[in-house]
Amino acid sequence: MRFILSVRSLLFALVLLAISAASSAQIGVGISIRIAPPELPVYEQPICPEDGYIWTPGYWAYGDEDYYWVPGTWVVAPEVGYLWTPGYWGGDGDDYVFHEGYWGTEVGFYGGISYGYGYFGHGYEGGRWDNGHFDYNQSVSHVDVSISHNVYNTRVEDNTRGNRVSFNGGNGGVQVRATNQEEAAGRGKHIAPGAAQTAHVESARANPELRSSANHGKPPIAATSKPGAFKEPGAVAAKEGGTVHTAPASSANNTARPTNETTRPNTETARPANETLRPAAAASHPSADTNRPPTESARPSPAVHARDLPPAEHFAAPNTGNAKQDQKYQQQQQRLQVQQVNERQKLQTKQEQDHQRIPQQPANEPKQQKLEQVHQQQTQQLAEKHTQQQQQLQQRQQPASHQPAPKPAEKTKPAGR
Repeated sequence: MRFILSVRSLLFALVLLAISAASSAQIGVGISIRIAPPELPVYEQPICPEDGYIWTPGYWAYGDEDYYWVPGTWVVAPEVGYLWTPGYWGGDGDDYVFHEGYWGTEVGFYGGISYGYGYFGHGYEGGRWDNGHFDYNQSVSHVDVSISHNVYNTRVEDNTRGNRVSFNGGNGGVQVRATNQEEAAGRGKHIAPGAAQTAHVESARANPELRSSANHGKPPIAATSKPGAFKEPGAVAAKEGGTVHTAPASSANNTARPTNETTRPNTETARPANETLRPAAAASHPSADTNRPPTESARPSPAVHARDLPPAEHFAAPNTGNAKQDQKYQQQQQRLQVQQVNERQKLQTKQEQDHQRIPQQPANEPKQQKLEQVHQQQTQQLAEKHTQQQQQLQQRQQPASHQPAPKPAEKTKPAGR
């Protein structure tokens, strides 16, 4: 099991890994890296399992210093009338920034990326809501009419066929901008990915076979019938892989780093503890190595809001040598992750409602400052609580990860007694 950071280290990392909450066109922004995501693989869409499920396409996510494939899957909409806007990678100068997907009453901008199966760059052609139930377009969505009775058939012209580029803008990306309708959808009411979707992503991240370095752009699990159903009959493999890009020659360090869509955090004064001071910087700061380490003089402030917290610390895959025990431990980890995601989303919603009750006006500045202090305390308490839960779970699982010590041999009675 991997060592869990202390609360103090976690709070330090919160600022370094802070994620932007929202923008006018997308609900949130994740990490930014220097390596372009691989091309999209080709795969068959599994059959829709039941009425009310909406297709969410697969995509390349980034974590643990590698891209990994998040299989496409059918997901129950959080509310009647809501549609899924997929996440997408966007070129930002030399960086590639991921924009998180979200649920909304209209499909917003997803980079003009052709994910297929109804997501051909703009909108969604795989189905539509009608009087409280979801109808499926048979010409686009793979449905069984004996299971899904609400169907129609409308031919859709796919002008992006054969284009498997997975990012917008930048060098070689899709050169498409958001329409006025998509921008309006981005400003509308959104619902973040649900617990099942989040657990689906975490399961993909924990699966070494889904990393691009292992599958070379052709994931063995490209899509599933339901979230997390990686080993069930509905799971399908990619038929054809995509190009995996390498780091640009001009970049010596291509590791992921946080990004913020509205304002970039000043990371120059808050470097990680394991980063050494460059010679030039040391010359201009002669006192940096006198009494305390460089990071002590540049301690960042803790996260203020729940939306600023980074993704939950990733658990190492259980490897006790007992397959049944490993499965049990992994289920415990996933349950904790889902629970923590729900708590974070609940706190984020509450904090956003607090801000709506106090409009941004000069007369309200004292109230706003007090509210920010309350929000910072709530966020820190939640972060500490989640860290303790992770530590406790790993402590419970740690002893069983090693072979138990052999029991002392029982004393035998002397013969003849």
